[in-house]
Amino acid sequence: MTTAAATTRTPRLARARAALRRDSPVPGGVPELARAVLVLEVVLVLLLSLGRSAVYSVVNLLEAVTAPGALSEQAATLNTSVTPDRPWFDLAYQLLRMGFAVVPVLLCAYLLVRSGTRVREVWFRGAGWRDLGSGAVIALGVGSLGVVFYLATFALGTNLTVVAQGLPEEWWRYPVLVLSALQNSVVEEFVVLGFVQVRLRQAGLGDASAIGLAALLRGSYHLYQGLGGFVGNLAMGLLFGWLYRRWQRVTPLVVAHTFLDIGAFVGYAVLAGQVDWLPTL
Repeated sequence: MTTAAATTRTPRLARARAALRRDSPVPGGVPELARAVLVLEVVLVLLLSLGRSAVYSVVNLLEAVTAPGALSEQAATLNTSVTPDRPWFDLAYQLLRMGFAVVPVLLCAYLLVRSGTRVREVWFRGAGWRDLGSGAVIALGVGSLGVVFYLATFALGTNLTVVAQGLPEEWWRYPVLVLSALQNSVVEEFVVLGFVQVRLRQAGLGDASAIGLAALLRGSYHLYQGLGGFVGNLAMGLLFGWLYRRWQRVTPLVVAHTFLDIGAFVGYAVLAGQVDWLPTL
């Protein structure tokens, strides 16, 4: 690179980084080249994580819709066993799966820092112990409505039977389910809210568009559950996106999501076959 070229490009790069270093998670004024890079980052991160899950979910739903019988007669199983006849290896596979699943979150943090965005400002601004209470209240409200909505869509035949856990009855079943809930919440909230929604705003989209697209992404990778799973998670994504924009931190939503998934995973393990209102196969 010549000295003249370096002199020309350096101010542009400096302006782009300055725009991304603003304290607000929704800076604007990013040059076209920087905007294209931000969009590319979003696409690549999603292809390595939740976007890939969305593609598989679409195929799963198409397979279920074209299979004989109603959707409610088919199962979408979560937390499946890998080697049920060899529990120690099964535990090892579960822990490895969860460990590798959070790597995209580290990638998101790296990309944000590399572009000059303060991770603390977009992920943890004002975080504190009160987020536990806020998250619990959100989980209680969303979880209550979610159970009613799932049972209604199942009765209408637009949702598969969600088998929330398929692990063997080993001592580590419940600890693994809790860890799985935590892993899901960390990956989804930090990637969807703390990266995708942030990058979309940095790329120039308005609040409503960024929140809507992030919510659509959340609904898409739940399509494997059926149309009910898509609509329910789309609505949850809109709520979480609005709360994130208002609070400018991810932590209360991570707490809420963790509680929601613990309730779903552990609740299913305890109640399946014991109550007649919970769908099972």
